[in-house]
Amino acid sequence: MRMAMLMWLITGLASIGDVSVRARCAADDTDAPSAARPEPQRPESRPNVLMIAVDDLNDWVGCLGGHPQSVTPNLDAFAQRSVVFTNAHCQAPICNPSRISLLTGTRPSTTGVYYLGPLLRQCDSTKDAVTLPQHFARHGYHTMAAGKIFHVEGKGEFDLYAGNMGGMGPRPPKPISGGHSHPLWDWGAFPDGDELMPDTKIAAWASEQLAKSYDQPFFLACGFYRPHVPMTVPHKWFDLHPLDQVQLPAYTETDLDDVPAYGQDLSYSAVAPRHSWIVEHDEWRHAVQSYLASVSFVDAQVGKVLDALRTSAHADNTMVVIWSDHGLHLGTKQRWGKRSLWEDSTRVVLMMHRPEDTVGTKCNRPVELLDLFPTFNDLCQLPPVTGLEGRSLTPLLDDANAAWPWPAITSFGQQNHAVRTQNWRYIRYVDGSEELYDHRVDPHEWTNLAARPEYRGVVREHRRWLPQVNQPMAPGSVHADARPGSAADIDSDDAAQ
Repeated sequence: MRMAMLMWLITGLASIGDVSVRARCAADDTDAPSAARPEPQRPESRPNVLMIAVDDLNDWVGCLGGHPQSVTPNLDAFAQRSVVFTNAHCQAPICNPSRISLLTGTRPSTTGVYYLGPLLRQCDSTKDAVTLPQHFARHGYHTMAAGKIFHVEGKGEFDLYAGNMGGMGPRPPKPISGGHSHPLWDWGAFPDGDELMPDTKIAAWASEQLAKSYDQPFFLACGFYRPHVPMTVPHKWFDLHPLDQVQLPAYTETDLDDVPAYGQDLSYSAVAPRHSWIVEHDEWRHAVQSYLASVSFVDAQVGKVLDALRTSAHADNTMVVIWSDHGLHLGTKQRWGKRSLWEDSTRVVLMMHRPEDTVGTKCNRPVELLDLFPTFNDLCQLPPVTGLEGRSLTPLLDDANAAWPWPAITSFGQQNHAVRTQNWRYIRYVDGSEELYDHRVDPHEWTNLAARPEYRGVVREHRRWLPQVNQPMAPGSVHADARPGSAADIDSDDAAQ
């Protein structure tokens, strides 16, 4: 009965255009185009790029298996024709440095941008960087974007930037469930209709651009805000996830017992509600429901854009990439939010489709968002850029089982790093404390093996991948201290995680 009701709801949503499928390509976004451009090539000579970014989306997507009750038909359908990187990780577990890293192709430990500030053009190490969209623009692409691509910037970074369409809004007159730790940390059914949601407007704008003709190849970036807090979407998305049937994520009371004190403090996130408050107020299941509903909502917006591409004249010459900027804890490790070096915070969605791809495949090699810049240089025949620290994913797009000796590295603050290989996660903090998890038998990272003598060789092997360059925090760094008793690490909507 429940399955029949679920299928009826999905079918009904599809009839009003909220659920769609398919896609066609890949890319990324960022900065301001150069004034001087070479003669544009014919649009069919190089692929167009459609890049879709989703804020705070962890692995609770059907094709990634992060939660058994995820309802994401559009992302799942896209996966059927794409390379799905199941072991992809961000370079920083918070929005601003993650996006700066992706869009400049450099690590946080190289730029010194570890936190919510400084922004890209405010920092000496990145203010003159040639970003991914800027590189496209300088070499004959028309660049367009709407929504959240950079952390807060956008205007002046593309040939055409349509704005944030309302960003994190709309907000209810008073908090629904949370809001006591910060106004953005709220969840529940709101507003009444999809048409009031900024992401709906972003999807409509992107679809309109795909219906147009262009005399040069285009780079179109579409940045969605949900499921970032507030986890509020219209009620119909909650209907897909009945509250009394919602399953909580895997959890153990003793999870933090073998985690170093520094790691516990670093992941505290002073702005997020405490897990004890969530449990005491019986909000855990409701918050998980709200996140699942938000994911289903944004999946539908992604589907609209993919459908617009599928029915456009650009379908056969556009590559699509879909990525999220980091993951999210919803009670795991007794944490809410990101801001940790554990799997739930660093693992991201990364899926890529080239025009010639007809069958989907999964790749479990450890890869980084940092790898997107050099990958697009390869696929779009762009000249190389000096200083890129990632590696082209082209070999893995051609063969998901190709040799890949490199790990994925995530940094959060100076000399705090996680090294993720195919089977292991190793974490080292600035005070020298360590964690080690064997994902073959411990996917939830419940047992820290770092101090056990029999794993000394594994620890030693992973230590060699730690970044050798560890720049201090860039001047203007803000919201760095999220430890117990610290000031909140979000102080405005514009500085939201």
